[in-house]
Amino acid sequence: MKQIAQNYRTGELALLDVPVPACRPGGILVRTSYSVISSGTEMMKISESKMSLLGKARARPDQVKKVVKSVQQQGLAATYRKVKNRLDAYTPLGYSLAGTVVEIGSGVSGVQVGQAVACAGNEYALHAEYNWVPANMFVPVPAGVGLDQAAFATIAAIALQSMRQAELHLGETACVIGLGLVGQILVRLLVGAGISVTGIDIVAERCRLAEAGGATASATLNGEGLDRLTQRIAQMTQGHGVDCVFLTAGGKDTRPVELAAELARDRARIVDVGKCRLDLPWNDYYSKELDVRFSRSYGAGRYDRMYEEGGVEYPIGYVRWTERRNLECIVSLLANGRLDLSPLISHVAPFTDAVETYRRMADGALGLGVLFRYREDQPIVRKIPGATRRRASAGAVRLGVIGAGNYASSMLLPHLVGDADVSLVEVATNSALSAANAARKFGFERCSTDAVNLLSARDIDAVLVATRHASHADLVCAALAAGKAVFVEKPLAIDRTQLRRIVRAIEESGNDRLMVGFNRRFCGLLKQLKQNWGERAEPHIVHYRINAGPLEKGSWYLQTDTEGSRFIGEGGHFIDAVNWWLDAEPVRVSAAALPDDNDNLAATVHYSDGSVATIDYLTHADPGLAKEQIEFFGEGKAGRLDNFTQFELWRTGRATRQKARLDKGQAPMLKAFISAVKSGAPMPIPLASLIATTAATLAVQCSVRRGTPVPLDDFLRADEPTEAATPIELAPAQVFPMEITA
Repeated sequence: MKQIAQNYRTGELALLDVPVPACRPGGILVRTSYSVISSGTEMMKISESKMSLLGKARARPDQVKKVVKSVQQQGLAATYRKVKNRLDAYTPLGYSLAGTVVEIGSGVSGVQVGQAVACAGNEYALHAEYNWVPANMFVPVPAGVGLDQAAFATIAAIALQSMRQAELHLGETACVIGLGLVGQILVRLLVGAGISVTGIDIVAERCRLAEAGGATASATLNGEGLDRLTQRIAQMTQGHGVDCVFLTAGGKDTRPVELAAELARDRARIVDVGKCRLDLPWNDYYSKELDVRFSRSYGAGRYDRMYEEGGVEYPIGYVRWTERRNLECIVSLLANGRLDLSPLISHVAPFTDAVETYRRMADGALGLGVLFRYREDQPIVRKIPGATRRRASAGAVRLGVIGAGNYASSMLLPHLVGDADVSLVEVATNSALSAANAARKFGFERCSTDAVNLLSARDIDAVLVATRHASHADLVCAALAAGKAVFVEKPLAIDRTQLRRIVRAIEESGNDRLMVGFNRRFCGLLKQLKQNWGERAEPHIVHYRINAGPLEKGSWYLQTDTEGSRFIGEGGHFIDAVNWWLDAEPVRVSAAALPDDNDNLAATVHYSDGSVATIDYLTHADPGLAKEQIEFFGEGKAGRLDNFTQFELWRTGRATRQKARLDKGQAPMLKAFISAVKSGAPMPIPLASLIATTAATLAVQCSVRRGTPVPLDDFLRADEPTEAATPIELAPAQVFPMEITA
C-alpha cells in the first residue's frame, strides 16, 4: 500500500510502498476513503523538519533533555546512534480520516465489515491506504453522512473539546483568535450552541469564511478592522468583554495572548487550543483574574495507552466526554444536519498526488480544508520487497526480526548489517512504516506486519525478537516449535506461568536453541577485569548498584499489569552478569522495596558456592549519577567497574586501572549468537543459566510481595495465585507491540 511520510532530518516528503497493517485484536482494519491534512499540526511539523539541528533543538527542548539524559546514562556513542536513527527514519503524517471496515480483530463488537467509520489518532488514522485502528479510536458513520465530511471528525472533536473546557452557556459570548481549520469548526459549533461569536485571524479570507459560518464579526490581527471589532464586542457585551477567548492560533507571536486579555471580561475564561506562545502579561491577567485553561486534543483519554490502545473506556458517570464520545457527537451533528463542514472543503486531491499537494498547501495555494481521496480497489498486501539482497557468505544465517523499535534499531541491528555471516531476510513490525523504515535502513530483503508467517517461513533459520515484554514468551514458544534458533531480548518471561511454558515448549519440540539478550557478560571491559582478577578460588561478595531513574509519564514500562514490573523487565541483566562472574547458580533470593515503589528495591542473591550478591535497583536517585556500578570483593582483592567505562582492580595494596569507551557488549553478544547458529555449536549462554537467571529475577519481585526469602529449588514448581498469565492468541497476521528500551 501507499503511505505519505516525512524524513524529519531532511524534511523530505515521500509516498512510500509499505505493507498493509495486520488486523490485531482490539481493533479494526480500515480502508481509507478520505483523510484530512491538518493545516496547523501537520504543516508545523513539516516546517520544523526544515530547520537546522539547532533550530530543531530550540523547537523541541523536551527532546533535548532526553538526549542529555541518554548521554549521561548510555554514553555519547549509543545516544548518537539513537538520535540518528530517529532523525533518519520516516515519520507518519495524518490523524483524521474516514473509510470502510475490511477486517475486525477479536474483542471488537458493534461494527461490521463494510461499515463506514470515522477514525482518530496520530498513530492510527494516518495518511495511508489502510490503517489499523483500536476500538476507542473509531466510531461508525451514520447513513447519509458523506465520508468527505466524516473525515473531519477528529479535527472537529478538537474544537468540540475546547468548547467543553470553556463551559459556556446559552447567550454568552466568545472570541476565537486563530481561524484555521479548528477555529473555523469551533465557530460553527459555538454558533450552533447559541453563543455569539467573533473571530480574529491574520488572513482576511479566513475572517470572511468565519462570518459565512455564523460569526457576527471578524477582523485581521494587524488590520484596521480590529478597532471596529473591539467596539462591536463592547456593544455586544455592554462594555464588559467576552465570556471566553479561544486561542486557536500557533506561532511565537505574543499578540494573541495580549489581545485575549483586552477582549475578555472580568474573570473570563481563556482556553488555549493551539500551540500558542503563552507569555502572559501578568498585570492584565491578574487584574481581571482571568481563568486560563488548556484543551487537550480531542477529549479525555488522550495520551492514555490503556484507553487508546487497550480499549478501556471511562465510566460515563465519571467522565462524560471521552475521545470516542466526542467523535460520536460530531458524526451525530453531521447526521442530523446541525453541523455542515462542506463549505470548509477547499480542495480534494488524489492520494497519488500527496507530495505535490503538501507543497502547494505550504505555498498557500489550496485553502484550509484539503482532503486526500483514495482508490477503493487497493489489494491487501502484508509483505513487500525490501532492499536489494545484500551479499553474504555461503551458509550465512538467514535471520528474521520481529520488532524494530528504537532499541533494536540503534543497539542491535546496526551490529548485524556489516556481518557477512548474516542474511537479513525479513523484518515484521506492528507499524507498516516502521517495517519499511527498517527494511530500507538495514537492507532486509522484505518487510511485513505478519509475525506469524515470519515464524513459519522456510527461508529463515533464526529469529530475533525485540518486542514488548508480554509477548516474548509466546513468540519464543512459537519460534521454537517452528524449529528456529531464537534470540529474544530480555526478559525471557514476565511470570512463572510463561517461564514454565517455555520450558515445556523446549521439551516438546526438542529445540533448545535459545539465547536471551543478557549483554553485560559480553562487555570487553568486564571480561578484561575478570581475566586480570584470575581464577576464583573462594566465595565472593558482589555489590551491583543501578541508577535506573524515574520513567516518563506514559511509558509502557508503567503498564505493570500487562508488561510485568520494571525490575522483571530489566533485572535479568544484572543477575546474569553476577552469575557469569561467579560461574555459579543462585539458590535463594530475598528482597525489600520502599513502601510506595516496588521497583525501588534492594535484593540479596545467595549462590551455591556461598557467594552473596546485593543488587540495589534505584528509581529515584540523582540523574547525574552514572547508571551502573559493580564492586567485587574476595580473596584479599577488590574490583570496581564504573558504568562499563573504567575499572579498578586492587590487590597487594596496589591498583590497576583501565578505561574504555562505554560499551555494554551488544556487538560481541550478537556475534556469538550468529556464530553458534551457523556452526551448530552450543549457545553462548547455557539454557540452564537462562532459566536460572529468569527465575531469580521473578523471585525478587515475589520476595518483595511476600516479605520473605524465596528458595529457587522449587520456585518454578510452586503456585502463585497472584500470577495468571494468559497466552497471547497467535492468530493469522497478528503481531505484537514492538518498542523496547535499553
